[in-house]
Amino acid sequence: FRATFTFIFKLKLLNILVDTGSSNFAVAGVPDPDVTSYFNTELSSTYKSQGIEVTVKYSQGSWTGVLGTDVITIPKGIDGSYTINIATILESENFFLPGVKWHGILGLAYDTLAKPSSSVETFFDSLVRQAKIPNIFSLQMCGAGLPVSGSGTNGGSLVLGGIEPSLYKGNIWYTPIKEEWYYQVEILKLEVGGQNLELDCREYNADKAIVDSGTTLLRLPQKVFTAVVQAIARTSLIQEFSSGFWSGSQLACWDKTERPWSLFPKLSIYMRDENSSRSFRISILPQLYIQPILGIGENLQCYRFGISSSTNALVIGATVMEGFYVIFDRAQRRVGFAVSPCAEVDGSPVSEIEGPFTTTDVASNCVSSITFHEPVLWIASYALMSLCGIILLILIILLLIPPRCQHRYTDNDVVNDESSLVRHRWK
Repeated sequence: FRATFTFIFKLKLLNILVDTGSSNFAVAGVPDPDVTSYFNTELSSTYKSQGIEVTVKYSQGSWTGVLGTDVITIPKGIDGSYTINIATILESENFFLPGVKWHGILGLAYDTLAKPSSSVETFFDSLVRQAKIPNIFSLQMCGAGLPVSGSGTNGGSLVLGGIEPSLYKGNIWYTPIKEEWYYQVEILKLEVGGQNLELDCREYNADKAIVDSGTTLLRLPQKVFTAVVQAIARTSLIQEFSSGFWSGSQLACWDKTERPWSLFPKLSIYMRDENSSRSFRISILPQLYIQPILGIGENLQCYRFGISSSTNALVIGATVMEGFYVIFDRAQRRVGFAVSPCAEVDGSPVSEIEGPFTTTDVASNCVSSITFHEPVLWIASYALMSLCGIILLILIILLLIPPRCQHRYTDNDVVNDESSLVRHRWK
């Protein structure tokens, strides 16, 4: 259900997960039971190791590898060869999973999120600098659960340096990027079945709202998630439904002749327009969030709930993105949405965009004016811990020193508190 991009490494095809929620380009560098191919750096005459170990953790899974550089060419549209940073994955945990069809990850977020530091130039920044392409890319995700129709491309498309008109229908609506780390946007309100959840708009942006192709589901802050589930349960035509379905621990199954989507309401997300006094809404029909997962025998088809709770963000993941052609216009600091032609089931669209709407019913700013990145939070917490430790140490020393004894400090008395040195402590 995630977009992949294919690279050629020394006559081997590697499918790469396109992730707008991270910033490192990394591929399997050693054999792994769950990948069919890997990049053998010893066979590359252009690969150069930087000898720098890097670890990247995601909301699910992590990997550790070594940074290097190599020369790439892009078969379509961008001529020439370009040197880019690439990490070879040597160890991983819950990253390469059974049945996955990708062998690495292409992080397309800003260099702020690059590991081990923002000095590691991202793949796309390297292309923009060396190939002189516009600082914009766009993504069409066509999920495996959605049959391709119209001019859509099975598996989706990644366009580097521009916009492809054949990949969308109607108008493109843009919302400002609030901060350049993730693609952070501002959510104004949510509607279920046309009914406003009536939550404070800051609840939708706690502590951030991002557009992330590397996240499979639509993830909502806990309070928002609870309100959405209650609204769907109240609006749906199902009187009694297992709580395990909403939490993701159980599947719901219907006869294959049935179409359960008619039982569920439409979900709409309002975003602020570039004109701050206006908004627009992107809507997904149940075909996108009630997802077919498993067939049982000849008669049953089982579905999962494509929405989950989150502790630290509202994440517009693949569940929503599969309905749209999404433009990441970094040059003008905005994210655009247009209806995707491949977002159709049985010939009917499963996504919509409508606007403009007035923003008089919401706050002028739904995003906290103080946004701390995760690394900054770790540094601040360690600094506070170190300060408390030093104060406590001084108090203990003062208690132990005899009251009439004076001590002249020397260089040997300096305390080096290594706990204040934060080394690659990431979320």
